Amino acid sequence: MTDTTGTATPEMLADGEDGVRRRDFLNIAAVSATGIGGVAVVYPLISQMAPSADVLAESSTEVDVSAIQPGQAIKAIFRKQPLFVRRLTQREIDEANAVDAGSLRDPQTLAERTKEGHRDMLVTMGVCTHLGCVPLGAAEGEPRGEFGGYFCPCHGSQFDTAARIRKGPAPTNLEVPEYEFNPDGTVITVG
Repeated sequence: MTDTTGTATPEMLADGEDGVRRRDFLNIAAVSATGIGGVAVVYPLISQMAPSADVLAESSTEVDVSAIQPGQAIKAIFRKQPLFVRRLTQREIDEANAVDAGSLRDPQTLAERTKEGHRDMLVTMGVCTHLGCVPLGAAEGEPRGEFGGYFCPCHGSQFDTAARIRKGPAPTNLEVPEYEFNPDGTVITVG
């Protein structure tokens, strides 16, 4: 019962109608405290997954590609992981372009994996997308698998000359990081 002004009367308070309001307040307070407690527990768990200062310091890498000859590859380090830079021969480019991208597990053309004006320069992370092993094929004399690209010795994934998965358990192609060529095309900046 309320009086004509809409406020609770002493009789209403005695009847217990205010108990509902107290209960609602207690429920809201309990849920709020639980939410704040949850954030207090989850925040440190999530924030510890952020990259450390030494990784952030290595957030970009410059690689001189002027000395890489056609058919040759080099390894560099980017964010504490191997980076493969390969200058493709015309034959390797033709082989990569001859493959129907729609028939691949992770369909991408060579043009999608390289930069305009530098279609012969392939830059990929040197980490197999299956379980993170380092594939072979970037150094002279290492096995390159059936498709002439990279071969992962851990579980047998094979990549073609465009570093696209062709055989084995790897679910996707080798990752192409963000990179840019300097104006004269002799140095790339990754990151």
